[in-house]
Amino acid sequence: IFEHPAGGYKKIFETVEELSEPVPATVTGRIPSFLKGSLLRLGPGLFEVGDEPFYHLFDGQALMHKFDFKNGQVTYFNKYVKTDAYVRAITEKRVVITEFGTFAYPDPCKNIFSRFFTYFKGVEVTDNCLVNVYPIGEDYYAVTETNYITKVNTDTLDTLKKVDLCNYVNINGVTAHPHIERDGTVFNIGNCMGKGASLAYNVVRIPPTQKDKSDPIEKSKVVVQFPSAERFKPSYVHSFGMSENYFVFVETPVKINLLKFLSAWSIRGSNYMDCFESNEVLGVRKQTLRQGEYIDHKFRAAPINLFHHINTYEDNGFIVADVCTWKGFEFVYNYLWLANLRSNWEEVKKAAMMAPQPEVRRYVIPLDIHREEQGKNLICLPYTTATAVMRTDGTIWLEPEVLFSGPRQAFEFPQINYEKHGGKNYTYAYALGLNHFIPDRIIKLNVKTKETWVWQEPDSYPSEPLFVQTPDGVDEDDGVLLTVVVSPGAQKSGYMLILNAKDMSEIARAEVDCPIPVTFHGMYKK
Repeated sequence: IFEHPAGGYKKIFETVEELSEPVPATVTGRIPSFLKGSLLRLGPGLFEVGDEPFYHLFDGQALMHKFDFKNGQVTYFNKYVKTDAYVRAITEKRVVITEFGTFAYPDPCKNIFSRFFTYFKGVEVTDNCLVNVYPIGEDYYAVTETNYITKVNTDTLDTLKKVDLCNYVNINGVTAHPHIERDGTVFNIGNCMGKGASLAYNVVRIPPTQKDKSDPIEKSKVVVQFPSAERFKPSYVHSFGMSENYFVFVETPVKINLLKFLSAWSIRGSNYMDCFESNEVLGVRKQTLRQGEYIDHKFRAAPINLFHHINTYEDNGFIVADVCTWKGFEFVYNYLWLANLRSNWEEVKKAAMMAPQPEVRRYVIPLDIHREEQGKNLICLPYTTATAVMRTDGTIWLEPEVLFSGPRQAFEFPQINYEKHGGKNYTYAYALGLNHFIPDRIIKLNVKTKETWVWQEPDSYPSEPLFVQTPDGVDEDDGVLLTVVVSPGAQKSGYMLILNAKDMSEIARAEVDCPIPVTFHGMYKK
Protein backbone atom coordinates (compact mmCIF):
# COMPACT_ATOMS: atom_id res chain seq x y z
CA ILE A 1 0.00 0.00 0.00
CA PHE A 2 1.40 3.34 -1.08
CA GLU A 3 2.11 6.22 1.30
CA HIS A 4 1.79 9.84 0.11
CA PRO A 5 3.96 11.91 2.45
CA ALA A 6 4.70 14.49 -0.28
CA GLY A 7 0.97 15.36 -0.45
CA GLY A 8 0.84 15.49 -4.25
CA TYR A 9 -2.88 14.63 -4.07
CA LYS A 10 -3.61 18.22 -2.93
CA LYS A 11 -3.14 19.25 -6.58
CA ILE A 12 -6.37 17.56 -7.65
CA PHE A 13 -8.34 19.99 -5.45
CA GLU A 14 -6.95 23.17 -7.05
CA THR A 15 -8.72 25.60 -9.39
CA VAL A 16 -7.82 25.49 -13.09
CA GLU A 17 -8.57 27.81 -15.98
CA GLU A 18 -10.60 26.44 -18.86
CA LEU A 19 -8.88 25.92 -22.20
CA SER A 20 -9.66 28.09 -25.22
CA GLU A 21 -9.06 25.21 -27.67
CA PRO A 22 -8.23 21.50 -27.57
CA VAL A 23 -4.55 20.65 -26.92
CA PRO A 24 -2.72 17.72 -28.53
CA ALA A 25 -1.54 15.00 -26.16
CA THR A 26 1.81 13.20 -26.33
CA VAL A 27 1.11 9.50 -26.86
CA THR A 28 3.34 6.75 -25.46
CA GLY A 29 2.47 3.21 -26.58
CA ARG A 30 -0.21 2.60 -29.19
CA ILE A 31 -3.82 3.77 -29.00
CA PRO A 32 -6.08 0.80 -29.93
CA SER A 33 -7.57 1.44 -33.38
CA PHE A 34 -11.15 0.81 -32.17
CA LEU A 35 -10.99 3.90 -29.93
CA LYS A 36 -12.52 6.55 -32.21
CA GLY A 37 -14.79 8.45 -29.84
CA SER A 38 -14.48 10.66 -26.76
CA LEU A 39 -13.90 10.10 -23.08
CA LEU A 40 -16.13 12.60 -21.23
CA ARG A 41 -15.56 13.37 -17.53
CA LEU A 42 -17.07 15.73 -14.95
CA GLY A 43 -15.85 17.13 -11.69
CA PRO A 44 -15.21 20.37 -9.81
CA GLY A 45 -12.72 22.83 -11.35
CA LEU A 46 -13.33 26.14 -9.58
CA PHE A 47 -12.74 25.82 -5.84
CA GLU A 48 -13.19 29.47 -4.87
CA VAL A 49 -14.87 32.60 -6.24
CA GLY A 50 -12.99 35.82 -5.54
CA ASP A 51 -11.95 35.39 -1.93
CA GLU A 52 -14.86 33.09 -1.04
CA PRO A 53 -13.94 29.40 -0.88
CA PHE A 54 -16.11 26.37 -1.54
CA TYR A 55 -15.84 24.03 1.44
CA HIS A 56 -16.93 20.59 0.28
CA LEU A 57 -15.68 18.18 -2.40
CA PHE A 58 -19.10 18.40 -4.09
CA ASP A 59 -19.23 22.24 -4.18
CA GLY A 60 -16.62 23.29 -6.77
CA GLN A 61 -18.09 24.49 -10.07
CA ALA A 62 -18.59 21.88 -12.79
CA LEU A 63 -15.76 21.45 -15.29
CA MET A 64 -16.31 19.14 -18.25
CA HIS A 65 -13.30 17.29 -19.69
CA LYS A 66 -12.94 15.53 -23.00
CA PHE A 67 -10.24 13.31 -24.51
CA ASP A 68 -10.85 12.78 -28.24
CA PHE A 69 -9.42 9.78 -30.10
CA LYS A 70 -8.70 10.11 -33.81
CA ASN A 71 -6.37 8.03 -35.99
CA GLY A 72 -4.22 6.99 -33.05
CA GLN A 73 -3.88 10.61 -31.87
CA VAL A 74 -5.45 12.15 -28.77
CA THR A 75 -6.50 15.71 -27.90
CA TYR A 76 -7.65 17.09 -24.54
CA PHE A 77 -10.19 19.85 -24.00
CA ASN A 78 -12.13 21.23 -21.03
CA LYS A 79 -14.78 23.87 -20.38
CA TYR A 80 -16.77 25.08 -17.42
CA VAL A 81 -20.45 24.22 -17.70
CA LYS A 82 -22.17 27.61 -17.83
CA THR A 83 -24.75 26.82 -15.18
CA ASP A 84 -26.67 29.54 -13.35
CA ALA A 85 -24.53 28.78 -10.29
CA TYR A 86 -21.33 29.35 -12.30
CA VAL A 87 -22.39 32.34 -14.39
CA ARG A 88 -23.80 34.24 -11.43
CA ALA A 89 -20.76 33.47 -9.26
CA ILE A 90 -18.38 34.73 -11.96
CA THR A 91 -20.52 37.83 -12.60
CA GLU A 92 -20.90 38.78 -8.95
CA LYS A 93 -17.46 37.48 -7.88
CA ARG A 94 -18.97 35.63 -4.93
CA VAL A 95 -20.80 32.41 -4.10
CA VAL A 96 -24.40 33.21 -5.13
CA ILE A 97 -26.14 29.83 -4.96
CA THR A 98 -25.76 27.57 -1.94
CA GLU A 99 -23.89 24.36 -2.78
CA PHE A 100 -23.71 21.02 -1.00
CA GLY A 101 -21.45 22.27 1.78
CA THR A 102 -21.14 26.01 1.12
CA PHE A 103 -23.74 28.56 2.17
CA ALA A 104 -24.32 31.51 -0.17
CA TYR A 105 -24.75 34.69 1.83
CA PRO A 106 -27.41 37.15 0.63
CA ASP A 107 -26.23 39.98 -1.58
CA PRO A 108 -24.52 42.44 0.78
CA CYS A 109 -25.64 45.37 -1.41
CA LYS A 110 -29.33 44.84 -0.66
CA ASN A 111 -30.92 46.48 2.37
CA ILE A 112 -32.23 44.43 5.26
CA PHE A 113 -35.84 44.36 3.99
CA SER A 114 -35.09 43.12 0.50
CA ARG A 115 -32.69 40.55 1.99
CA PHE A 116 -35.44 39.35 4.32
CA PHE A 117 -37.84 38.90 1.40
CA THR A 118 -35.38 37.05 -0.81
CA TYR A 119 -34.93 34.59 2.06
CA PHE A 120 -38.61 33.74 2.07
CA LYS A 121 -38.97 33.42 -1.69
CA GLY A 122 -37.76 29.88 -1.05
CA VAL A 123 -34.67 27.90 -1.81
CA GLU A 124 -32.64 28.45 -4.93
CA VAL A 125 -31.55 24.93 -5.70
CA THR A 126 -28.16 24.54 -7.35
CA ASP A 127 -27.76 23.40 -10.96
CA ASN A 128 -24.00 22.79 -10.52
CA CYS A 129 -23.80 19.59 -12.58
CA LEU A 130 -20.39 18.31 -11.45
CA VAL A 131 -21.15 14.61 -11.01
CA ASN A 132 -21.84 12.80 -14.29
CA VAL A 133 -22.88 13.01 -17.95
CA TYR A 134 -25.26 10.65 -19.79
CA PRO A 135 -27.44 10.46 -22.90
CA ILE A 136 -31.21 10.97 -23.06
CA GLY A 137 -32.41 10.24 -26.59
CA GLU A 138 -29.94 11.95 -28.91
CA ASP A 139 -28.94 14.55 -26.33
CA TYR A 140 -26.35 14.60 -23.56
CA TYR A 141 -26.86 16.00 -20.07
CA ALA A 142 -24.39 16.97 -17.35
CA VAL A 143 -25.98 16.24 -13.98
CA THR A 144 -25.83 16.51 -10.22
CA GLU A 145 -28.49 15.21 -7.79
CA THR A 146 -31.04 18.02 -7.84
CA ASN A 147 -34.02 18.54 -10.15
CA TYR A 148 -31.87 20.48 -12.65
CA ILE A 149 -29.95 18.80 -15.47
CA THR A 150 -27.94 20.69 -18.08
CA LYS A 151 -27.94 19.88 -21.78
CA VAL A 152 -24.42 20.07 -23.25
CA ASN A 153 -22.86 19.78 -26.69
CA THR A 154 -20.33 16.96 -26.34
CA ASP A 155 -18.32 18.13 -29.37
CA THR A 156 -17.77 21.77 -28.41
CA LEU A 157 -18.52 21.33 -24.65
CA ASP A 158 -20.87 24.30 -24.95
CA THR A 159 -23.76 24.59 -22.50
CA LEU A 160 -27.11 24.43 -24.29
CA LYS A 161 -29.90 24.66 -21.72
CA LYS A 162 -30.99 24.09 -18.15
CA VAL A 163 -33.85 21.61 -17.75
CA ASP A 164 -36.05 21.41 -14.66
CA LEU A 165 -37.29 17.82 -14.28
CA CYS A 166 -40.02 19.06 -11.90
CA ASN A 167 -41.83 20.34 -14.99
CA TYR A 168 -42.29 16.75 -16.20
CA VAL A 169 -42.46 14.42 -13.18
CA ASN A 170 -43.16 14.59 -9.43
CA ILE A 171 -39.59 14.52 -8.16
CA ASN A 172 -37.47 16.61 -5.76
CA GLY A 173 -34.27 15.50 -7.45
CA VAL A 174 -32.90 12.42 -9.19
CA THR A 175 -29.62 10.51 -8.86
CA ALA A 176 -26.62 11.01 -11.14
CA HIS A 177 -26.63 7.24 -11.73
CA PRO A 178 -29.48 6.27 -14.03
CA HIS A 179 -29.71 2.85 -15.63
CA ILE A 180 -29.80 3.00 -19.42
CA GLU A 181 -31.17 0.08 -21.40
CA ARG A 182 -29.82 -1.07 -24.74
CA ASP A 183 -32.57 0.80 -26.61
CA GLY A 184 -31.77 4.06 -24.77
CA THR A 185 -34.58 3.94 -22.18
CA VAL A 186 -33.45 5.72 -19.01
CA PHE A 187 -34.54 4.70 -15.50
CA ASN A 188 -33.79 6.85 -12.46
CA ILE A 189 -34.96 7.29 -8.88
CA GLY A 190 -35.53 10.21 -6.55
CA ASN A 191 -37.61 11.30 -3.57
CA CYS A 192 -40.95 13.05 -3.96
CA MET A 193 -44.05 14.09 -2.06
CA GLY A 194 -46.18 10.98 -1.80
CA LYS A 195 -49.70 10.39 -0.50
CA GLY A 196 -50.85 12.15 2.64
CA ALA A 197 -48.05 14.74 2.62
CA SER A 198 -45.42 12.14 3.41
CA LEU A 199 -42.20 11.48 1.55
CA ALA A 200 -41.84 8.66 -0.95
CA TYR A 201 -39.52 7.52 -3.72
CA ASN A 202 -40.41 7.56 -7.41
CA VAL A 203 -38.81 5.47 -10.12
CA VAL A 204 -38.90 7.47 -13.34
CA ARG A 205 -38.74 6.17 -16.90
CA ILE A 206 -37.62 8.36 -19.82
CA PRO A 207 -38.22 6.72 -23.20
CA PRO A 208 -35.58 6.43 -25.96
CA THR A 209 -35.27 8.65 -29.05
CA GLN A 210 -38.74 9.51 -30.39
CA LYS A 211 -39.64 8.85 -34.04
CA ASP A 212 -41.07 12.35 -34.35
CA LYS A 213 -37.80 13.79 -32.95
CA SER A 214 -39.65 15.28 -29.94
CA ASP A 215 -37.82 15.52 -26.62
CA PRO A 216 -38.05 12.20 -24.70
CA ILE A 217 -37.97 14.10 -21.39
CA GLU A 218 -41.46 15.42 -22.18
CA LYS A 219 -42.65 11.80 -22.12
CA SER A 220 -41.13 10.99 -18.70
CA LYS A 221 -43.36 8.85 -16.47
CA VAL A 222 -43.29 7.56 -12.90
CA VAL A 223 -43.35 3.74 -13.11
CA VAL A 224 -43.55 2.94 -9.41
CA GLN A 225 -43.73 4.80 -6.10
CA PHE A 226 -42.89 3.39 -2.69
CA PRO A 227 -43.04 4.96 0.75
CA SER A 228 -40.18 6.29 2.84
CA ALA A 229 -39.58 4.39 6.12
CA GLU A 230 -39.78 7.72 7.96
CA ARG A 231 -42.51 10.12 6.93
CA PHE A 232 -40.51 13.37 6.75
CA LYS A 233 -37.05 11.90 6.40
CA PRO A 234 -36.25 10.21 3.11
CA SER A 235 -32.92 8.41 2.88
CA TYR A 236 -30.12 9.90 0.84
CA VAL A 237 -30.07 7.86 -2.38
CA HIS A 238 -27.06 8.01 -4.71
CA SER A 239 -27.72 5.01 -6.98
CA PHE A 240 -29.92 1.91 -7.26
CA GLY A 241 -29.77 -1.59 -8.73
CA MET A 242 -31.67 -2.87 -11.74
CA SER A 243 -31.86 -6.45 -12.97
CA GLU A 244 -33.90 -7.71 -15.91
CA ASN A 245 -37.19 -7.61 -13.94
CA TYR A 246 -36.51 -5.80 -10.68
CA PHE A 247 -35.29 -2.56 -9.17
CA VAL A 248 -33.32 -2.92 -5.95
CA PHE A 249 -33.40 0.08 -3.69
CA VAL A 250 -31.50 0.33 -0.43
CA GLU A 251 -32.85 2.72 2.15
CA THR A 252 -29.84 3.61 4.32
CA PRO A 253 -29.74 5.25 7.76
CA VAL A 254 -28.44 8.49 6.23
CA LYS A 255 -31.55 10.66 6.21
CA ILE A 256 -32.46 14.06 4.80
CA ASN A 257 -34.35 15.91 7.50
CA LEU A 258 -36.84 17.77 5.37
CA LEU A 259 -38.19 20.03 8.11
CA LYS A 260 -34.64 21.04 9.00
CA PHE A 261 -33.98 21.55 5.32
CA LEU A 262 -36.88 23.96 4.84
CA SER A 263 -36.37 25.95 8.05
CA ALA A 264 -32.59 26.06 7.75
CA TRP A 265 -32.72 27.82 4.41
CA SER A 266 -35.08 30.52 5.53
CA ILE A 267 -33.39 31.51 8.75
CA ARG A 268 -29.68 30.97 9.04
CA GLY A 269 -26.47 30.33 7.11
CA SER A 270 -27.07 26.73 6.27
CA ASN A 271 -26.27 24.27 3.50
CA TYR A 272 -27.34 20.82 2.30
CA MET A 273 -24.81 19.02 4.53
CA ASP A 274 -26.47 20.51 7.64
CA CYS A 275 -29.69 18.72 6.78
CA PHE A 276 -28.37 15.16 6.90
CA GLU A 277 -28.69 13.06 10.01
CA SER A 278 -28.11 9.40 10.83
CA ASN A 279 -30.73 7.10 12.25
CA GLU A 280 -28.79 4.57 14.28
CA VAL A 281 -31.29 1.75 14.03
CA LEU A 282 -32.04 1.63 10.35
CA GLY A 283 -30.83 -0.29 7.32
CA VAL A 284 -33.90 -1.16 5.30
CA ARG A 285 -33.94 -2.80 1.91
CA LYS A 286 -36.81 -2.99 -0.54
CA GLN A 287 -37.24 -4.33 -3.98
CA THR A 288 -39.76 -3.34 -6.58
CA LEU A 289 -41.10 -5.04 -9.65
CA ARG A 290 -40.29 -3.45 -13.02
CA GLN A 291 -43.94 -3.75 -14.04
CA GLY A 292 -44.68 -1.13 -11.45
CA GLU A 293 -45.78 -3.19 -8.51
CA TYR A 294 -44.12 -2.71 -5.15
CA ILE A 295 -43.25 -5.86 -3.16
CA ASP A 296 -43.82 -5.13 0.47
CA HIS A 297 -41.39 -7.55 2.08
CA LYS A 298 -39.19 -5.83 4.60
CA PHE A 299 -35.61 -6.84 3.97
CA ARG A 300 -33.32 -5.49 6.67
CA ALA A 301 -29.59 -5.45 7.22
CA ALA A 302 -27.00 -3.89 9.51
CA PRO A 303 -26.48 -0.13 8.94
CA ILE A 304 -24.32 0.92 6.00
CA ASN A 305 -23.64 3.90 3.77
CA LEU A 306 -24.11 2.98 0.13
CA PHE A 307 -23.27 5.21 -2.80
CA HIS A 308 -22.57 2.87 -5.71
CA HIS A 309 -24.27 -0.30 -6.83
CA ILE A 310 -21.88 -2.48 -8.86
CA ASN A 311 -24.35 -4.85 -10.52
CA THR A 312 -27.65 -6.63 -9.83
CA TYR A 313 -28.91 -9.86 -11.39
CA GLU A 314 -31.48 -12.61 -10.93
CA ASP A 315 -30.56 -16.26 -10.45
CA ASN A 316 -33.03 -19.10 -9.76
CA GLY A 317 -35.51 -17.13 -7.70
CA PHE A 318 -32.95 -14.87 -6.02
CA ILE A 319 -31.69 -11.35 -6.67
CA VAL A 320 -27.95 -10.91 -6.25
CA ALA A 321 -26.96 -7.31 -5.44
CA ASP A 322 -23.27 -6.37 -5.36
CA VAL A 323 -22.59 -3.01 -3.74
CA CYS A 324 -19.80 -0.76 -2.45
CA THR A 325 -20.61 -0.15 1.21
CA TRP A 326 -19.19 1.78 4.15
CA LYS A 327 -19.91 0.09 7.48
CA GLY A 328 -21.95 2.02 10.03
CA PHE A 329 -24.41 4.88 10.06
CA GLU A 330 -22.18 7.95 10.13
CA PHE A 331 -22.39 9.84 6.81
CA VAL A 332 -19.20 9.30 4.78
CA TYR A 333 -19.57 12.75 3.18
CA ASN A 334 -18.59 14.19 6.60
CA TYR A 335 -15.04 13.14 5.68
CA LEU A 336 -15.02 14.80 2.28
CA TRP A 337 -14.61 18.43 3.33
CA LEU A 338 -11.85 19.96 1.21
CA ALA A 339 -9.94 20.96 4.34
CA ASN A 340 -9.68 17.24 5.23
CA LEU A 341 -8.66 16.17 1.73
CA ARG A 342 -6.00 18.90 1.46
CA SER A 343 -4.41 18.00 4.82
CA ASN A 344 -0.95 16.53 5.15
CA TRP A 345 -0.74 12.76 4.72
CA GLU A 346 -0.54 11.90 8.42
CA GLU A 347 -3.65 14.04 9.08
CA VAL A 348 -5.49 12.46 6.16
CA LYS A 349 -4.75 9.02 7.58
CA LYS A 350 -5.83 10.04 11.07
CA ALA A 351 -9.21 11.31 9.80
CA ALA A 352 -9.83 8.13 7.78
CA MET A 353 -9.23 6.06 10.93
CA MET A 354 -12.42 7.56 12.41
CA ALA A 355 -14.57 7.11 9.29
CA PRO A 356 -16.85 4.19 8.39
CA GLN A 357 -14.82 1.36 6.85
CA PRO A 358 -15.30 0.42 3.18
CA GLU A 359 -16.28 -3.06 2.03
CA VAL A 360 -17.59 -4.62 -1.19
CA ARG A 361 -20.57 -6.78 -0.31
CA ARG A 362 -22.93 -9.20 -2.00
CA TYR A 363 -26.47 -9.29 -0.63
CA VAL A 364 -28.87 -11.97 -1.87
CA ILE A 365 -32.62 -11.34 -1.74
CA PRO A 366 -35.02 -14.32 -1.91
CA LEU A 367 -38.07 -13.76 -4.11
CA ASP A 368 -40.14 -16.75 -3.02
CA ILE A 369 -40.92 -16.28 0.66
CA HIS A 370 -43.18 -18.32 2.94
CA ARG A 371 -44.20 -17.18 6.43
CA GLU A 372 -43.62 -20.59 8.01
CA GLU A 373 -39.90 -20.65 7.19
CA GLN A 374 -38.86 -18.56 10.20
CA GLY A 375 -35.31 -18.92 11.45
CA LYS A 376 -33.86 -20.76 8.48
CA ASN A 377 -31.58 -19.44 5.74
CA LEU A 378 -33.67 -18.89 2.61
CA ILE A 379 -30.68 -18.64 0.24
CA CYS A 380 -29.69 -21.80 -1.60
CA LEU A 381 -27.36 -20.52 -4.32
CA PRO A 382 -24.28 -22.78 -4.21
CA TYR A 383 -21.73 -20.02 -4.82
CA THR A 384 -22.51 -17.52 -2.06
CA THR A 385 -22.29 -17.40 1.73
CA ALA A 386 -24.81 -14.52 1.89
CA THR A 387 -27.87 -15.39 3.99
CA ALA A 388 -31.49 -14.24 4.41
CA VAL A 389 -33.42 -15.29 7.52
CA MET A 390 -37.08 -14.59 8.33
CA ARG A 391 -37.49 -13.23 11.85
CA THR A 392 -40.52 -13.56 14.11
CA ASP A 393 -41.78 -10.08 13.17
CA GLY A 394 -41.90 -11.10 9.50
CA THR A 395 -38.86 -9.06 8.46
CA ILE A 396 -36.07 -10.81 6.61
CA TRP A 397 -32.57 -10.22 7.92
CA LEU A 398 -29.84 -10.14 5.28
CA GLU A 399 -26.19 -10.96 6.00
CA PRO A 400 -23.80 -10.25 3.12
CA GLU A 401 -20.89 -12.12 1.62
CA VAL A 402 -17.76 -9.94 1.61
CA LEU A 403 -16.17 -9.70 -1.86
CA PHE A 404 -13.39 -7.22 -1.07
CA SER A 405 -12.16 -5.65 2.16
CA GLY A 406 -9.00 -3.85 3.24
CA PRO A 407 -8.52 -1.44 6.14
CA ARG A 408 -9.24 2.09 4.83
CA GLN A 409 -8.80 0.75 1.29
CA ALA A 410 -11.98 1.35 -0.67
CA PHE A 411 -13.04 -0.23 -3.96
CA GLU A 412 -15.17 2.68 -5.21
CA PHE A 413 -16.56 4.32 -8.37
CA PRO A 414 -17.17 0.78 -9.71
CA GLN A 415 -17.63 -0.07 -13.38
CA ILE A 416 -18.42 -3.28 -15.26
CA ASN A 417 -18.86 -4.38 -18.86
CA TYR A 418 -22.29 -2.73 -18.64
CA GLU A 419 -23.27 -3.18 -22.27
CA LYS A 420 -23.06 -6.97 -22.11
CA HIS A 421 -23.47 -7.71 -18.40
CA GLY A 422 -25.50 -4.88 -16.82
CA GLY A 423 -28.36 -6.57 -14.91
CA LYS A 424 -26.94 -10.01 -15.77
CA ASN A 425 -24.68 -12.57 -14.10
CA TYR A 426 -21.08 -11.36 -14.42
CA THR A 427 -17.51 -11.98 -13.24
CA TYR A 428 -15.48 -8.75 -13.26
CA ALA A 429 -15.76 -5.34 -11.66
CA TYR A 430 -13.27 -2.47 -12.03
CA ALA A 431 -12.86 0.39 -9.61
CA LEU A 432 -10.87 3.30 -8.31
CA GLY A 433 -8.92 2.38 -5.18
CA LEU A 434 -9.21 4.96 -2.41
CA ASN A 435 -6.37 4.85 0.12
CA HIS A 436 -7.66 6.75 3.20
CA PHE A 437 -10.00 8.58 0.74
CA ILE A 438 -7.09 9.49 -1.61
CA PRO A 439 -7.46 7.88 -5.09
CA ASP A 440 -4.19 6.08 -5.85
CA ARG A 441 -4.86 2.91 -7.84
CA ILE A 442 -7.11 1.06 -10.28
CA ILE A 443 -8.39 -2.35 -9.17
CA LYS A 444 -9.95 -5.25 -11.05
CA LEU A 445 -11.98 -7.73 -8.99
CA ASN A 446 -13.19 -11.19 -9.93
CA VAL A 447 -16.45 -11.30 -7.95
CA LYS A 448 -16.60 -15.10 -8.21
CA THR A 449 -13.07 -15.96 -6.95
CA LYS A 450 -12.28 -12.63 -5.17
CA GLU A 451 -8.97 -12.42 -7.03
CA THR A 452 -7.72 -8.85 -7.60
CA TRP A 453 -5.34 -7.10 -10.02
CA VAL A 454 -3.95 -3.61 -9.43
CA TRP A 455 -2.42 -0.78 -11.45
CA GLN A 456 -0.64 1.90 -9.47
CA GLU A 457 2.35 4.24 -9.74
CA PRO A 458 3.97 6.49 -7.11
CA ASP A 459 2.54 10.01 -6.77
CA SER A 460 -0.19 9.26 -9.36
CA TYR A 461 -3.85 9.91 -8.70
CA PRO A 462 -6.25 8.18 -11.12
CA SER A 463 -10.05 8.51 -11.52
CA GLU A 464 -12.97 6.14 -12.12
CA PRO A 465 -11.96 3.58 -14.79
CA LEU A 466 -14.40 3.25 -17.71
CA PHE A 467 -14.59 -0.07 -19.55
CA VAL A 468 -14.67 -0.09 -23.37
CA GLN A 469 -15.30 -3.45 -25.03
CA THR A 470 -13.08 -4.62 -27.90
CA PRO A 471 -15.48 -4.69 -30.91
CA ASP A 472 -14.91 -8.38 -31.66
CA GLY A 473 -14.28 -9.30 -28.02
CA VAL A 474 -15.60 -12.65 -26.79
CA ASP A 475 -14.74 -12.67 -23.08
CA GLU A 476 -16.38 -10.36 -20.56
CA ASP A 477 -13.04 -8.64 -19.95
CA ASP A 478 -11.98 -8.29 -23.61
CA GLY A 479 -11.50 -4.56 -23.66
CA VAL A 480 -9.67 -1.59 -22.22
CA LEU A 481 -10.03 0.67 -19.20
CA LEU A 482 -9.78 4.44 -19.61
CA THR A 483 -8.80 6.55 -16.62
CA VAL A 484 -7.57 10.12 -16.18
CA VAL A 485 -4.43 10.23 -14.02
CA VAL A 486 -2.91 13.27 -12.32
CA SER A 487 0.82 13.08 -11.52
CA PRO A 488 1.74 16.48 -10.05
CA GLY A 489 5.49 15.84 -9.91
CA ALA A 490 5.84 14.77 -13.55
CA GLN A 491 6.89 16.98 -16.45
CA LYS A 492 3.39 16.69 -17.88
CA SER A 493 1.01 16.68 -14.98
CA GLY A 494 -2.03 14.88 -16.40
CA TYR A 495 -2.64 11.96 -18.71
CA MET A 496 -5.27 9.61 -20.01
CA LEU A 497 -4.21 6.04 -19.30
CA ILE A 498 -5.35 3.02 -21.31
CA LEU A 499 -5.09 -0.34 -19.52
CA ASN A 500 -5.71 -3.83 -20.84
CA ALA A 501 -8.77 -4.94 -18.85
CA LYS A 502 -7.55 -8.57 -18.94
CA ASP A 503 -4.36 -8.12 -16.89
CA MET A 504 -4.31 -4.39 -15.99
CA SER A 505 -1.14 -3.84 -18.02
CA GLU A 506 -0.56 -0.45 -19.65
CA ILE A 507 -1.35 -0.22 -23.37
CA ALA A 508 -0.81 3.52 -23.85
CA ARG A 509 -0.93 6.92 -22.22
CA ALA A 510 -1.70 10.36 -23.64
CA GLU A 511 -0.01 13.14 -21.66
CA VAL A 512 -1.00 16.80 -21.57
CA ASP A 513 0.78 19.82 -20.22
CA CYS A 514 -2.08 21.28 -18.21
CA PRO A 515 -3.36 20.62 -14.69
CA ILE A 516 -6.44 18.39 -14.40
CA PRO A 517 -8.44 18.43 -11.15
CA VAL A 518 -10.41 15.53 -9.66
CA THR A 519 -13.23 14.02 -11.76
CA PHE A 520 -16.08 11.86 -10.48
CA HIS A 521 -17.97 10.11 -13.27
CA GLY A 522 -18.25 10.14 -17.03
CA MET A 523 -18.74 8.05 -20.13
CA TYR A 524 -17.08 6.87 -23.31
CA LYS A 525 -19.03 8.22 -26.28
CA LYS A 526 -18.50 6.12 -29.40
